[in-house]
Amino acid sequence: MTLSPPVGDEAASVGFNPRSIQQVAVVIPVHNEEQHLRPALAAVDCAADLLGSQRPGVEVQVMIVLDSCTDRSPSIAAAMAKADTRFRILPVSFGSVGKSRQAGVNAALKRLRARSHDGQAAAGDPMQRVWVANTDADSSVPGHWLVRQLELAAAGSDAVLGTVHPDPHGMPHELIARWRARHDHGEDHPHVYGANLGVRASSYLAAGGFPGVAFDEDRGLVNRLRASGAGITATDTTRILTSGRISGRAPKGFAAYLLSLARS
Repeated sequence: MTLSPPVGDEAASVGFNPRSIQQVAVVIPVHNEEQHLRPALAAVDCAADLLGSQRPGVEVQVMIVLDSCTDRSPSIAAAMAKADTRFRILPVSFGSVGKSRQAGVNAALKRLRARSHDGQAAAGDPMQRVWVANTDADSSVPGHWLVRQLELAAAGSDAVLGTVHPDPHGMPHELIARWRARHDHGEDHPHVYGANLGVRASSYLAAGGFPGVAFDEDRGLVNRLRASGAGITATDTTRILTSGRISGRAPKGFAAYLLSLARS
């Protein structure tokens, strides 16, 4: 499902301020995702383009974290990085999505911090004006994904928890029905998905960042954010499409959850 970004009076109602965020880092962990990576990167590219057209003063950087890949994922990532200088590659050998996200955010923030010092940094903590948007290599974000997150950031959110919907292509009808019965997404939903999670860099750092674990690193971060007093918005207005496969790359990840539904 693709949702249109709020405009006009709706944008004003959330206190939109295009100067609230100056820089955006998108972090994408990758482990052997040659089947899904190209459309995932293309979707992020479109979201970055829309943000650039609507907020030309906001810089976007995309960090592709290649973790122990043995398939064509590195060549796909390299082609995107060659075609678009906003995309950068970070090869790692963790075998851990938590450590991959952690390393990707750290590398992106280090680079953005250096660029802020080279230019005219805003008064105060420059990390307050940096937004970290996280997604996965088997997921496709909507075009307004970054625009909407920055609207919510301008309204005061320190973190945005988005929703996901599994791609029904190839999924058994019974599994789709079970998913829908258990996930009536809406505003203020209770779910946490690393594939659709945005956070202000200053809040991320103050909370201690992603834990370096093999699974549930997204929940770990959100628990840390809540404990630190960060303002969190849970919304369905940034819903993404993610793979509906039941054989995944991360233990106890989204695919494992779908498999449990299929067996229930």
